[in-house]
Amino acid sequence: MNILLAADVSIKNLLGGAEQGLYQEALFMVKKGHKVWILTRRLPEHTSSDEIIYGIHEYRYSVNTRNSIAFLLSTIFNAQKLYKQLTLETKFDVINFHQPFVAFAINLLSEVKNILKIYTCHSLSFEEYISRAANKNSIGFTFNVILRKFIEKFSLDKANKIIVLSRYTKDKLMNTYRVFENKIVIIPSGVNIEHFKPAIDKISLRREMNLAQEPLTLFTVRNLVARMGLENLIKTIPLLQNKGVCVQLFIGGQGMLKEKLQALINELGLQDCVWLCGFISDYSLVKYYQMADFFILPTTELEGFGLVTIEAMSCGTAVLATPIGGTIEILSGFNPEFLFKDTSPEAMAELIFEKYSYYKGKPDEFKKLSLDVRGFVEMNYSWENNAGNVESLFKKLSD
Repeated sequence: MNILLAADVSIKNLLGGAEQGLYQEALFMVKKGHKVWILTRRLPEHTSSDEIIYGIHEYRYSVNTRNSIAFLLSTIFNAQKLYKQLTLETKFDVINFHQPFVAFAINLLSEVKNILKIYTCHSLSFEEYISRAANKNSIGFTFNVILRKFIEKFSLDKANKIIVLSRYTKDKLMNTYRVFENKIVIIPSGVNIEHFKPAIDKISLRREMNLAQEPLTLFTVRNLVARMGLENLIKTIPLLQNKGVCVQLFIGGQGMLKEKLQALINELGLQDCVWLCGFISDYSLVKYYQMADFFILPTTELEGFGLVTIEAMSCGTAVLATPIGGTIEILSGFNPEFLFKDTSPEAMAELIFEKYSYYKGKPDEFKKLSLDVRGFVEMNYSWENNAGNVESLFKKLSD
């Protein structure tokens, strides 16, 4: 089968869930004997218009980022031009779109009318834009929201089937865009269980990382933007300290709130126990997951799935998370007692203290918890399961 994966992200740098999903799907399909091409836009860090990465050929079109209209028009023109070049030598059996802009551009072509088209919806584009926008009172903001909703709906309408990662996203598509339920297929995301695995010795790992052994150690990794709830998480630390807990928190990630979060840390006098770690490489990320007593997911809105949740659990680290979006489905499948009551610092401090109090001084119970969360991921969230289900869908719809 000749498969084109069309996306707005690249597998050059596997920074987030969308990039990981694209890469893992491509890699699995190649291993299964399919021929795979990736068509995506050229990003600032790219030095060429095409590149072979991990044995997968990624082709890139240029975009004009001056404003929304320039971006859209350049996407349409250049993505279509690149697609036509690829089809001079290849006839695609299926196109799997991973984001709306490239899907909009390609779906305007009459040549793709009779090709099987799958749309993988990681999240709703206009909601992501709203959550990141700085000025929500401008005409430009309103225009961009309307434009993104139009582009996304058009792309969804053109798809033969839509893949979502959670029931949460499925409900959003049905309520926001009136997508028929039978058009949507839920295929949860996956994790590389060979890469994200438990530490052999957590104490030795902390010593290697020059970390204090005694404090309750919490970790999270997020884009430093408002919807991630990181301010609430930082405010949780004094509440734990007031309960007599010696605690340290490590926050990985980059984003526009870095200075604001650091100012909050300074204001609360937490410089000696809360650290903004910045970008953490995939190699180092495993160690951070492994060394933590608990991974904390403090999201306040729009958690379509939460890849970091299953990455942490794959490393044998239990996750305590706010009851938002797809996270509810993941942790309810494991143990709903690991969900906070709400997104407030008070609710987070209450459950963290409860779990800390229960497991402190009980190494056998803590080891069992680690084995349980790892086993849960192995059974439900391997990339083999995810990509295998995607391949099965392709074959079923192609017959």
